[in-house]
Amino acid sequence: MPVTPGDHSVKRADARRSQRVLLHIPIQVKGFPEDGIPITEDTTTVEVNAHGALIALAMRVRPGQKLVLRNWATAKEQECRVVHVKEIHDAKNEVGIAFSIPKPKFWNIDFPPEDWKPFEN
Repeated sequence: MPVTPGDHSVKRADARRSQRVLLHIPIQVKGFPEDGIPITEDTTTVEVNAHGALIALAMRVRPGQKLVLRNWATAKEQECRVVHVKEIHDAKNEVGIAFSIPKPKFWNIDFPPEDWKPFEN
């Protein structure tokens, strides 16, 4: 299928800085709302990459907001920022988060090599 000038989803996928891995990793998310009282939520990732993740989150967040993630498997913590929020009615929202610098070891997995291509039917 040809790419049209308005087709941002294809361009966005092709422009990814690192491979995405669909993986549910238990995490804790700590948010810092404007009222100053930190909020925490236990949740999971939907997919991860060296630069961040897509997470399922009931907590209300906004793009640009800083969060702190705790990977329960390793007890490591990492600051990140919200890059996008996809609201899903009657479920947790999908929240894209990004690290300030790549942190592939935070997820405690080995990522596929850069030239890896998924199997196509």
